[in-house]
Amino acid sequence: MRIKNALVYGTDRRFHEKDIIISDGIFTEEATADNEDVIDASGCYALPGLVDIHFHGAMGFDVCDGTMEAYEIVAGYELAHGITSICPATLTLPEEVLCKVLAVGAAFAREDHPDRARLVGFNMEGPFISHVKKGAQNEEYIRPCDAKMAERFYSASEGLLRIIGLAPEINPDFAEYIGAVKNFVKVSLAHTDADYDTAMEAFNAGASHVVHLYNAMRGLHHREPGLVGAAADAGATCELICDGIHVHPAAVRAAYEMMGEERIILISDSLRCTGMEDGIYDLGGQAVTKKGPYCNLLEEGNVAGSVSNLFDCMRTAVLTMGIPLERAVASATILPARCTNQQDRIGSIAPGLYGDVVLVKRSDLTLHQVIKGGRVIR
Repeated sequence: MRIKNALVYGTDRRFHEKDIIISDGIFTEEATADNEDVIDASGCYALPGLVDIHFHGAMGFDVCDGTMEAYEIVAGYELAHGITSICPATLTLPEEVLCKVLAVGAAFAREDHPDRARLVGFNMEGPFISHVKKGAQNEEYIRPCDAKMAERFYSASEGLLRIIGLAPEINPDFAEYIGAVKNFVKVSLAHTDADYDTAMEAFNAGASHVVHLYNAMRGLHHREPGLVGAAADAGATCELICDGIHVHPAAVRAAYEMMGEERIILISDSLRCTGMEDGIYDLGGQAVTKKGPYCNLLEEGNVAGSVSNLFDCMRTAVLTMGIPLERAVASATILPARCTNQQDRIGSIAPGLYGDVVLVKRSDLTLHQVIKGGRVIR
């Protein structure tokens, strides 16, 4: 396959006028097929396939349903919207349920699904989180951090567990725990009321990631900068939800300035009600209500997640939040691939990587076409 006449997003994070060649599903520099398929992408940007490392579901399904059907439906929705690789997030649920969810996902990842997004890992928000900052997580299943349990999660995922959350302030032995697990999984600070000093202790112990910056953590204050300030000082990578609901545009711009362009990773945090009509839906045993772009716990009113997808979040970051396109694209492709140690497979348009391309109209940044592994999807 040859894609012509697009402005191509390069590994230098700039756009270039060049052809893209995909052979046997892989980006290459020279075409080998005699009868080459040609796509005229005039008027389009060519982006790498997007990578969402934190979302839960769509189209009425959540990956924590623990069924192959849920993975198939959700991964199909993601691919249709330009997200070619996924690292879904799990909810706070009983250990046996989470192990089943991870095992079914690992089985899904082993199979070839041409019309579905490629599953490259898992991101566990719970169960080692805070009751105070639980957000929409089910506090009935919150547990103290446990290295042996984390090992069981890793085993159930067949090595696909990439990130696991922790609230250090409620776990006195958090440094010992981080030391025990950091060699096989990235430790994130998630749903935590940690102050600056405690968060810095966790980062110094080996934590290196932050789940949805600003959300489900104490706020940034000039005398107590909390986890936000600690993340800035520690050099942690930070997830950011740019759906227009979770974080004010000024705070999004501030995050990019504080953290730098190498550390902000756009996520969607989408729930099963994404792509669905307004109504009441289940979230880990709790009722949530979707009304337009909002999704909240039915009883407590907490913001429960988004009803957006990563492509729309990237587009919103550019069009309404003032983030330069080149930065936003990196935050949705190169950086999440690197965060999950998948940069040698996905996240860039470069020889040897999977031939995943998203064609976007330059006039309004709407999705034009999705190509996964050299195969046109949309």
